[in-house]
Amino acid sequence: MDLNNSSWTRTDRGPVLCFGSSNNSCERFIYPSEIQILLYLFFSAIALTTVCGNLLVIIAIIHFKQLHTPTNYLILSLAVADLLIGGFVMPPSMLRSVETCWYLGDMFYRYYAVCHPLQYQNKITPPISLIMISLSWGLAAFVGFSMVFLQLNILGGEEFYFDNVACKGACIIFQTAAASTISSFLAFGLPTIIAVSIYLKILLVARRQSKSIQHSAHLGKKNCVSINKTEGKATKTLAIIMGVFIVSVSPFFFCNLVDPFVEYTIPPTIFDVFLWIGYLNSLCNPFVYAFFYRWFRKALRIILLAKIFQVNSSQTNLMERRD
Repeated sequence: MDLNNSSWTRTDRGPVLCFGSSNNSCERFIYPSEIQILLYLFFSAIALTTVCGNLLVIIAIIHFKQLHTPTNYLILSLAVADLLIGGFVMPPSMLRSVETCWYLGDMFYRYYAVCHPLQYQNKITPPISLIMISLSWGLAAFVGFSMVFLQLNILGGEEFYFDNVACKGACIIFQTAAASTISSFLAFGLPTIIAVSIYLKILLVARRQSKSIQHSAHLGKKNCVSINKTEGKATKTLAIIMGVFIVSVSPFFFCNLVDPFVEYTIPPTIFDVFLWIGYLNSLCNPFVYAFFYRWFRKALRIILLAKIFQVNSSQTNLMERRD
């Protein structure tokens, strides 16, 4: 690459601004055109795969009546949230990451700021599933809207923010120490604690039921093995989904929590990298379902072969085993 002709050299004539005509414009970091193309292709592939994968999950659960269960309603809610991230959050985030400036206006920036941190989550009945889904979406919306639209994120630090951070072309979620602590706990810490607690409870109940089944005289050995395998697979799948979520999202929230206490010295690039790692969680979930759930693989085959348009395809038995 010829650096003399590269866009990097524009900085030799002074800092490049997001809006050259504005006195309050942010500085812009310009990638070489080759790097920009590669980044756009990479981020577009992530967004497209996320949308397609989660759309298949949504179609499968909505179309096949056998999948209309409380547990799958929770999976449906998660898939909808992941679909929204892939379709409506990743594209503007891609533009911001590659161009290093925000050109979509203040109102869209506020929408983006509210949406991109949104994160989500048996004798469980359908009403309880609905309550859990409503609470998870409601809490996420409350945290996002209250922090951004009511400007609670800068409460007590307004002078520092407007003097040192705010500039035209930026898309930065500045938070005071109190705001970052509260938002990180509500958006990540509390959901993680609840999810881990529920998982441990499910694990204990599953083990207890497994032992009970093994000692039941009226069940045959083959049935015991089958039930144990099913319970074990469900428990393992849940653990993997939670593990992927925690591993992918925790770096961003750790930086979000620590940054105010180290005088905002964490580089924006680090935040950007960790943010995209968090987005990858939305990409991974459909692959987890495909790997562990036979019903999803069978539903996927039916959908891709366009067999869902056949009469009574919604009544297909997805749990049927082929000997």
